[in-house]
Amino acid sequence: MTQISRNPWTGELLAEIAFTEAFELEQILQKAQQAFKNWHKHFAIYERLEPIEALALLLRQQRETLARLITQEMGKRYIESLAEIDKCAWLCEVYARHSIDWLEPEVIATEARKSFVQPLPLGVILLVMPWNFPFWQVIRAAIPAIIAGNSVLLKHASNVPLCAQALFTLFQEAGFKEGLFNVVFVPGNQVEKLVRHPHIRGVSLTGSEPAGRSVAQVAAGYFKKVVLELGGSDPFIVLEDADLNLALDTAIQSRFANAGQSCIAAKRFIIDKYHYADFCEALTERIQQLKMGDPMDPETDIAPLARAQHCDELHEQVSETLNSGAQLCCGGSKWSEHDGCYQPTLLANAMPGMKAFDEETFGPVATITKASDIQHAISLANSSHFGLGSTVFTQDSTTAQTIAENLRTGCTYINGLMRSDPRLPFGGTGNSGVGREMGRLGLLEFTNLKTIIHS
Repeated sequence: MTQISRNPWTGELLAEIAFTEAFELEQILQKAQQAFKNWHKHFAIYERLEPIEALALLLRQQRETLARLITQEMGKRYIESLAEIDKCAWLCEVYARHSIDWLEPEVIATEARKSFVQPLPLGVILLVMPWNFPFWQVIRAAIPAIIAGNSVLLKHASNVPLCAQALFTLFQEAGFKEGLFNVVFVPGNQVEKLVRHPHIRGVSLTGSEPAGRSVAQVAAGYFKKVVLELGGSDPFIVLEDADLNLALDTAIQSRFANAGQSCIAAKRFIIDKYHYADFCEALTERIQQLKMGDPMDPETDIAPLARAQHCDELHEQVSETLNSGAQLCCGGSKWSEHDGCYQPTLLANAMPGMKAFDEETFGPVATITKASDIQHAISLANSSHFGLGSTVFTQDSTTAQTIAENLRTGCTYINGLMRSDPRLPFGGTGNSGVGREMGRLGLLEFTNLKTIIHS
């Protein structure tokens, strides 16, 4: 059996890569386990940072080649692929700068002569990663885990095997010790078996709710730590006193970047009643100006979805939402010139209970809903089983803070674009997952926070 890599825009077959055989997998896991022991015992934190800095340099030196690979394999616009590689390098640089301080034992005053909490690594960490940001998602999970003293085993999405291979090569070229960063090619139904393996001591998964639930259930049976990032349906609230032009610019960028294939994209626009009609009209006009086409063309705004079948899934959500009473402002179907592209779409008067409001729409589809007042806006925003990110536009900082504290999400951006930042913890609540990535908290996720007391 093989994993197939195919260009979503041209349909070109890029590669067929054989699945990892069972005996090879066991050998890789043994190497990962031994690498963990050596890495933790024989390399101080400052020594662990040397290949991290080398990796950052390689990412910047090879950015055009790596970005082109991303675009060819999953269809992202080339300009966005360049930005993804740059962000990976930035994360490496952030961790190289701060990790020594972030891993410093926390001294706590007690009656003992000395007492402190020391982060110690767990072992081999399994990374189950998605295709929508094929380099960024891996780097942001792997780098903190390795710096903390763990080794990692990557099971990447089945449609981006060439990106997985390129990442493996990069880690080798950067000087990481053999067995610290490992890649296996296995079908999705083998992930649970990997989770059960005695060498695997933690799992970081970014993906769907069913995948996260399945992995969490298996990991719980073996008392293994998990970090899960399972998507979102992020609310984007615009109040009466908001800067509407800024909100409109941000709305377009947030919803339609990466052809809408982003967990933290704004998906549900909740607009104050005084601006609802005007905002809906202006947003529709801007959406209709977006150009669909070749992801390598710098003039393209909306590239193809990573897989053509995603268009069918998206269209079903749109159709059922319209049948439930929403109104179509623009879009609403596949692009006639390419089966893998879906028209940027806006659905007005969307309400809880409608499919596109309740579910994550992983493509260029947004809903817009009228809020009668601030409390109604909060209620609509929280009418979701997701809880990843959120955005609030208002010029009243006190109001913004109050709303942020009342939104059931892992992050709230005020008057700005919702995005992840390697200096800050990232993650969700509810069905958006558990745990945190990045920042100091992300560095500590796959550690044993060990209390040590000297009497």
